[in-house]
Amino acid sequence: MKILVIRFSSIGDIVLTTPVIRCLKNQISDVEIHVLTKKKFSSLYKTNPYINKVYEYDNSLKKNIEELKLENYDYIVDLQKNKRSIRVTRALHKPHSSFPKLNFKKFLLTTFKINLMPDIHIVDRYFKAVEKLGVTNDYQGLDFFISEKNDYPLSELPENFQKGYHAFVIGGTYKTKILPAVKIVEIIQKLNEPVILLGGPDDVERANEILSKISKSQQLSNSATQQLINLVGKINLEQSASIVKKAKSVLTNDTGLMHIAAAFHKNIVSVWGNTVPELGMYPYLPNEKEKCHIVECKDAKCRPCSKLGFKECPRKHFNCMMKINCDEVVEKLKN
Repeated sequence: MKILVIRFSSIGDIVLTTPVIRCLKNQISDVEIHVLTKKKFSSLYKTNPYINKVYEYDNSLKKNIEELKLENYDYIVDLQKNKRSIRVTRALHKPHSSFPKLNFKKFLLTTFKINLMPDIHIVDRYFKAVEKLGVTNDYQGLDFFISEKNDYPLSELPENFQKGYHAFVIGGTYKTKILPAVKIVEIIQKLNEPVILLGGPDDVERANEILSKISKSQQLSNSATQQLINLVGKINLEQSASIVKKAKSVLTNDTGLMHIAAAFHKNIVSVWGNTVPELGMYPYLPNEKEKCHIVECKDAKCRPCSKLGFKECPRKHFNCMMKINCDEVVEKLKN
């Protein structure tokens, strides 16, 4: 049997599809799994041993469709469910299925604060797309695979970090989902334990702001200032994942590395701003829910204001993040 799985983006969403792919491979005998994804995210699937072939979408679906027709798939699993993925399924004329996206219920929650969302994680909703194939969730969590060349060795870290450190994921696609630098500084000061900052090239300015605020602070001792390493924008995604994998705990916004941390079964302190866990995208640890610690400002009645996020707070006050209890974060990290 030959199956095509469609998921174009992005990092976290792709990681969240990995249980479906693993179960397809393990529960259907003699199956070949192909994936169609955006070129910029294809490496996330190429390291996955359950996948036989990866097709890269790079602004030309017509070319992709021509190639995919030659494969003569038996079934298509659409885990994207947008105009592009629907175009592919229609063009291939093969049996296919998708999952309940619940866009109207998300609209009600983010616009009118009417919560009709089922208490079901997005991963469990993804499995609706493979029900007809007799595939069920094995509840073993997410997968993320690091190539040997990108394994970040602990020996390259200072000796005090080799004994244990916290990974702080400071970035995110939208500003309203990102814990502000001033709050991260407060947490670092109160934690007073080794911390590694992680993020992509777009997060470098925020990392520099954190370092600047700490260097100017009189509250941090000289020894404590040696307990912070900034790797933001300096290492690739797999190397960042390696740092996360070896951390004793992870502080993260609602972003891709949060789901990667869940794939490694880490103790996660997940901070939420304008989005809410009720949307079904919180860290997926089905058999270890005690490792997932949600921190949010429930007093901010204007949240959730979006299922994704904004460049700036629509109401200008950004209370959902500015009123995050840093003591609560520190306590959860230490425990």
